[in-house]
Amino acid sequence: MSSEASKITVYSDYVCPFCYLGRESLARYQESREEELRIEWHPFDLRSRKRRPDGTIDHSVDDGKDDDYFEQAGRNVRRLARQYDVEMDLDIATDVDSLPAQVVSYSLREHYDYETWLAFDEAAFEALWLDGRDVGDTDLLVDLATGVGVAADEVRSALDDDTLREEVRQQFTEARRRGVTGVPTFAYDGHAARGAVPPEQLRRLVDGV
Repeated sequence: MSSEASKITVYSDYVCPFCYLGRESLARYQESREEELRIEWHPFDLRSRKRRPDGTIDHSVDDGKDDDYFEQAGRNVRRLARQYDVEMDLDIATDVDSLPAQVVSYSLREHYDYETWLAFDEAAFEALWLDGRDVGDTDLLVDLATGVGVAADEVRSALDDDTLREEVRQQFTEARRRGVTGVPTFAYDGHAARGAVPPEQLRRLVDGV
């Protein structure tokens, strides 16, 4: 193994079922590699236009995603879950706001080692998509973070930090500036793949074969 692991950039949002499926696909591709491939995670905000100040979701706001869209998305999620043999409790999570989870995740990414961040990241995805829990809930985020060795007061402090929250919002803006319009987006060496693409496509993206 090389002294420094290769990295694949991943833009994602915890409330995106295709992000969860895409990460499962990435995990399978990673298992086939001899060298470690680390995730360089960047947050993305799917709720920005519909989020009320209190974090609840305003479904009256037209973001171009109507009932037909969510019905089709649900069918696609179930199809990919079967294709990738992935267990999921939910198809779509329209009432969950992931901004608090992304704030905690970003804080861990910046201040902890990679393994700690990754363990929290995976736990957040699983809490929502396997257990149907609300990753916008402070107590749940504290439980998930303490489960990977982070002190509860650090989590609550991060969630109360307006400066940190603004940094995360700037990350959303930066993602769009880089041309990211949807998630998941996987980027490597100037090339990108969008969507819950299969492991073979990720292999082509990274290895060129």
